Amino acid sequence: MLNIHIRPHWEISIKGEAPLDTGNLLGLLLAIQDTGSIAQAAKSVKLSYRYAWGLLRAAEQLFGQQLLQTGRGRGTVLTPLAQKLVWADRRIAARLSPTLQSLASELETELVRLTAGRLRALRLDASHGLAVAALMARVDRDALPIDSRYRTSTDAVVALARRECDLAGFHVPIGRFQAQTAAWYLRWLDPGQHCLVRVAGREQGLITARGNPLGLRGLADLSSPGVRFVNRQAGSGTRMLLEMMLADQDLPAEAIQGFHSAEFTHSAVAAYIASGMADAGVGMRAASAQFKLDFIPLVSETYYFAVRRDALDEPAMAQLLALMREPAYHAQVAALPGYSATGTGEVVSIEEAFSLPPRAAMHPAL
Repeated sequence: MLNIHIRPHWEISIKGEAPLDTGNLLGLLLAIQDTGSIAQAAKSVKLSYRYAWGLLRAAEQLFGQQLLQTGRGRGTVLTPLAQKLVWADRRIAARLSPTLQSLASELETELVRLTAGRLRALRLDASHGLAVAALMARVDRDALPIDSRYRTSTDAVVALARRECDLAGFHVPIGRFQAQTAAWYLRWLDPGQHCLVRVAGREQGLITARGNPLGLRGLADLSSPGVRFVNRQAGSGTRMLLEMMLADQDLPAEAIQGFHSAEFTHSAVAAYIASGMADAGVGMRAASAQFKLDFIPLVSETYYFAVRRDALDEPAMAQLLALMREPAYHAQVAALPGYSATGTGEVVSIEEAFSLPPRAAMHPAL
């Protein structure tokens, strides 16, 4: 099976001059940040020392500022400008990677559509998460026939109800907000037709800048003067959860500076904060740890795949469930900060997952 990978790539130019390719430059800057040495960094990214120096000088000439500082006893460190370039690249990757992965999956489907003997590909629409990303990496490794698209939890569940996909990834908080969240998704999920596959447990909370310099303690502090917030997009499960928590505490969303902003993944929210463009956002502990930010836990939740009951016996579905039950995948999920692999790969009824009466009468709103 073909595996297609699409990665973000960006260039910088000024006054119509030849653009600077940031690919090698950013790799070199990251290596200098890790090693504190230009020579070691050049070796680690497989560039000659001479070429590395030339690349740095060309970039400094373009910007009119230094990218590196040297000091006795501390080696070579990045200037604020160089750090901003590195953070810009991480933010670009965090925002675009899910979209590019979805496009790559669509291209794979088109290119192998006529391959003889190929199993019918499962169509996965899912809210982005690190456990799902890890699963898709294993799917690619094992060449399982799965076409994936990242989209909001609501869009994924609606697509399943319309038979536009075979699995829909979404997440539901445990405890206080479970019933309200479940009621939303039960507009499209039918306990008689659908069941759930547990993917992982995970923590959601308030992500703040490293060291929490503003001393934020909870959602009530988001409306304090000068606090810049970065939100998820409308329709995402995380934004829906935030709106429920604010309503529960009688906190007005309009008082939060940046409430109507929109980033499309937990990692993009964390990258936005890490780059200094916001002070806080709501997201997963794992995304906070990815960028070495502070985290204030708010709620635990369960991530599920919703599946049609009649699709459970399809060969491709059986392969996917077997992969999800492998100890190696459980270990990979459990290693993610704030994640739990308890029950990963188990098939449960909607009634059991959401504590509903047996065979509750639901009518999908299509």
